[in-house]
Amino acid sequence: MMRYMLFIISFIISVIGLFFIFLYLNILTIGYTFFDFVKFIISSPYCLLFFIGIIIISIVMKGWNKIELLLRRFNKFTR
Repeated sequence: MMRYMLFIISFIISVIGLFFIFLYLNILTIGYTFFDFVKFIISSPYCLLFFIGIIIISIVMKGWNKIELLLRRFNKFTR
């Protein structure tokens, strides 16, 4: 249960971070270069939420394959 909650929370965190990345794309329209945009994204704390969320999702999903294989093996409704 804890893994599912952590997955949902990290997914929400990464969506918020991605929203701010898309929001800050307007910086490109006022004359900044793409390098300046990337430098701003890396230094912005709201945009770092996206990367933190993706890291937590990858850590949480690491053991799901083993759990899924165990569930398939011990499922009583298999053919």
